[in-house]
Amino acid sequence: MKITSKTFGDLPNGAQADLFTLRNDNNVVIKVTNYGAIITSIETPDTNGNTTNIVCGFERLEDYLSEEYLGSYPYFGAIIGRNGNRIANGKYTIDGVEYSGAINNGPNHLHGGLEGFDKKLWKAETFENENEVGVKLSYTSVDGEEGYAGTLVTNCIYSLNNENELSIKYEAETDKKTLVNLTNHSYFNLTGGQGDIKNHELELTASKMTENIDLIPTGKIIPVAGTAFDFTTSKKLGKDIDSLPDGYDLNYVLDNEEGKFVFAGRLKETTSGRQVEVYTTQPGIQVYTGYWIPELTIRGEKKFGSYAGVALETQHYPDAPNHPEFPSTILAPGEKYEEQTVYKFGLIE
Repeated sequence: MKITSKTFGDLPNGAQADLFTLRNDNNVVIKVTNYGAIITSIETPDTNGNTTNIVCGFERLEDYLSEEYLGSYPYFGAIIGRNGNRIANGKYTIDGVEYSGAINNGPNHLHGGLEGFDKKLWKAETFENENEVGVKLSYTSVDGEEGYAGTLVTNCIYSLNNENELSIKYEAETDKKTLVNLTNHSYFNLTGGQGDIKNHELELTASKMTENIDLIPTGKIIPVAGTAFDFTTSKKLGKDIDSLPDGYDLNYVLDNEEGKFVFAGRLKETTSGRQVEVYTTQPGIQVYTGYWIPELTIRGEKKFGSYAGVALETQHYPDAPNHPEFPSTILAPGEKYEEQTVYKFGLIE
């Protein structure tokens, strides 16, 4: 195993972004930049031993900064914060004080606001030992940033081991009560972009979901049995997707409010033979099949588009601060936010 780094490019303010390459002994290669803490690439072997990138991303920093990409922004591979997913009307209260965030997704606040953690330059520190290689990324979000209270010190620790496990550990501390709900927004396509994700098969341990209207939870937890949303047994994403106007974009309930490290689900694709298993301490997982991913022209080549990838975003529930019955996303001074998600890559058995 080893980790290497190189310059990824310059940001508009002149700051330099770097690219870190994590490589294990099984030809699994993870590339991460400290701009947005973005996973730009995950290369894994197929059944024939051929490796290719299985997530949506770019090879150049300028593509992440382009107007074309940001105009229909799908958050490829980025860390989402302070608060992942939606807050209804951008408003919530903590201890009787009302806070407001930017309205950047219809009438709602989405993924931390106009300039969330996905557009910040994180400090980076690499590490390697006999068990893993990785990079610790750190960002301090100041009091009032994007309407959030308190100065929040955040770490995101990516590591790769020889079990083909990509671990993402999140840590955060604050000096004032605030919201924290961090996730990673990688989109998987196990064909390496050779087709869309409709033939991918998904299995989840979740038998329930948060009922929602226009992507905002009503507060009810409802069963998925007998609906198009049921993935309790492995099912192709395309089986029922055409019955849904915009495909899948909803939060599944993992029955894990205690924060145990649990198996959440498995995505697999038979032509490549690849699969990825998801383990997490989080209580929920957002399945988003990427209906709104834009088709982009990258150096003369058309890429991506609807259903180009599926995001499996481990998280706390959407609009949690407005639903006291949901697992809390409030972090207080003296507390430490700690969550972990592992994506384990392999071949279908």
